[in-house]
Amino acid sequence: MDYQLIWGLLIAFSVFAYVTLDGFDLGIGILFPFEPGAENRGKMMNAVAPIWDGNETWLVLGGGGLYAAFPQAYSLLMTAFYIPVITMLLALVFRGVAFEFRFKSTKHQKHWDFAFSTGSLIAAAMQGAMLGAFIEGIDVENGAFVGGPFDWVSPFSIFCASAVVVGYALLGAGWLIMKIEGPLQDHLRTLTKPAILWMTVNLGVVSLMTSYVNPAYAERWFSFPNIIYLAPIPILTTGLLVWLWRAAQHRERTIFGITLAIFFLCYLGFGITLYPNIVPPTIDFRSAAAPDNSLAFMLVGAAIMLPIIIGYTAYAYYVFRGKIDDEGYH
Repeated sequence: MDYQLIWGLLIAFSVFAYVTLDGFDLGIGILFPFEPGAENRGKMMNAVAPIWDGNETWLVLGGGGLYAAFPQAYSLLMTAFYIPVITMLLALVFRGVAFEFRFKSTKHQKHWDFAFSTGSLIAAAMQGAMLGAFIEGIDVENGAFVGGPFDWVSPFSIFCASAVVVGYALLGAGWLIMKIEGPLQDHLRTLTKPAILWMTVNLGVVSLMTSYVNPAYAERWFSFPNIIYLAPIPILTTGLLVWLWRAAQHRERTIFGITLAIFFLCYLGFGITLYPNIVPPTIDFRSAAAPDNSLAFMLVGAAIMLPIIIGYTAYAYYVFRGKIDDEGYH
C-alpha cells in the first residue's frame, strides 16, 4: 500500500472538510456588521449553534495528521507561519468565547457581537494569507526554514486573504438563506450580488498572479497538452459563477451548493498546481513523510476514527436540518 499517498489524501480531505464546514460559520460572523439588528443576529448565530464547534474537529484532524504523518512539513510550515497560526487560533478562541457569552450577557451583547465578528474575520484572513504564502513558497535550506517572520505578508497573500474572506461570507450567506425565512433572508440575498462580484474579481486576480509566482505553475497549466486536460476547471468555475449570479435572487439551496462546488474546483486547482510538493517549492510529500511502519500503524486508528467523525457530523446536520424560527429549529 502507498501509505504516503493515502495520508496525503486524508490530510487534503480533512483540510477541505474544515474549509467548507467551518467556512460557512466563519462567514456568518463576517456578515454580522451588515445586520445591525440584535434579534436577527441571534437568528444568524442560532443557525449554526448546534454544529459550529463540531466543524472545527477537522482543523484538529488536519493539523494533527500533518504533525504525525509529515513531521518535516509540519515543522517547516509552523515555523514559517508561526505568527498567522497563533493569530488565527487566538481569533478562533476569542470567537468561541463570544459565541457562548453572547446569549448569556445581554448587557454586553454588542461587545460580544463585535468579538464574534472580529474573530471570524481575522481567522478567515489569516487562513487566506497563509494560503497565499504557501503557494508562493517557503524558503528552506538544509531542511530548515531560513525566511523571516513576516514572509507570509505580500500583495499575493493579501489578495488570497481577501478571496477567502469573501468566499466564506458567501458560504455563510448561502447557509443562512437555506435556514432562515422572511425579511432577513431577503436582506441576505441583497448581500450575495456584491459578494459574488468581489469573489469573481479576487479569483481572477489570484489565478493570474499564481502563474507569475512560480514559472513551474504556469508551465503546468499552460503547456501542451496540459492546457487541454486542465481547461475544464476554469471553464466550469466560470460557468458556476454565472449560474450563482443568476440563482442568487431565486433559489435557496442552490446558492450554498454552487459556492461549495466553486470551493471544490478552486481546491482541486490548488492541488494540481502544487502536486507533489507539500512544502513548495522544493519538498514533496514523500520526502517529508514519516516511516511507512508509523504511517501504517496510524492508519489503523484513522480507519476507525474517520468514519465515526463523518457519522456524527452527518447525524448532527440531519437532526438540525430545516428552517429555524425565533425559538429554534422546526
